[in-house]
Amino acid sequence: MNDRQDAAAGESDLRDTLPAKRRAELVRLVRARGQVTVTELAALFDISVDTVRRDLDQLAERGLLARTHGGAVAAGDLVTQDTPFIDRLARQKGAKARIARAAAALVGDGETLLINGGSTTRAAAAELGLRRNLTIVTNNLALPQIVPQDACRDVYVMGGHYRHEAQVTLGEVRFAFAAGINVDTALIGIGGISAERGLSTTSIAEAVMIAEMMKVARRSVVLVDSSKFGHDSFATIGPLARMHVLVTDEAPGEELGAALAKSQVDVVVAPG
Repeated sequence: MNDRQDAAAGESDLRDTLPAKRRAELVRLVRARGQVTVTELAALFDISVDTVRRDLDQLAERGLLARTHGGAVAAGDLVTQDTPFIDRLARQKGAKARIARAAAALVGDGETLLINGGSTTRAAAAELGLRRNLTIVTNNLALPQIVPQDACRDVYVMGGHYRHEAQVTLGEVRFAFAAGINVDTALIGIGGISAERGLSTTSIAEAVMIAEMMKVARRSVVLVDSSKFGHDSFATIGPLARMHVLVTDEAPGEELGAALAKSQVDVVVAPG
């Protein structure tokens, strides 16, 4: 039997599984791939999207995976640990590129920006080529090489504990603002966003740093792709009202959308 026949036989086996066996296979797939969508699971198992949603909800209640808007991720992917940074750069790449362009368009010439570490904010920094006379403060050690040289007047890199894998510094940041700085806009990447818990990320140290960044900025712009809608990471940053603008790739669902409107958050959906 050749590889194509093996794959076809495997998919046939998936379609024939009983509910308990199907859910076990579902968990295996999510852990292997890191992220799946309801649509692709429905096609793979030859079942309705409603059945997939019920399966995912039951598995999420048992802590075997984490539900996202339109699918699921492995339970450990975003909840209690950082996804390897190289994987985050590749994941949702098209959506992040659109978000990055839309976020950069919100920045004006001469602004002072606070930009935290993360794959989406990194992409946004690279899109600032049309801006001029910017001042950037960041904990992302890759940013000085990424930001277009003509766009920046000054770049300040914050100190702290160095996390090699993510190329960022983390830690208490109040000392950085002791003398008082004026920040126009904070461009912030996060790990999760939900109506109940608001904004969250993968570590307490990072949550503290992000909260401080948002506190000193006149305007906080959060960049997050739709796979993180309805998802809570380990450490809470603050309520939805902490931000002023959400830039994303898809309109939030009814529950999150209503919570954002109540918190008076402007939602910018990046054009395709």
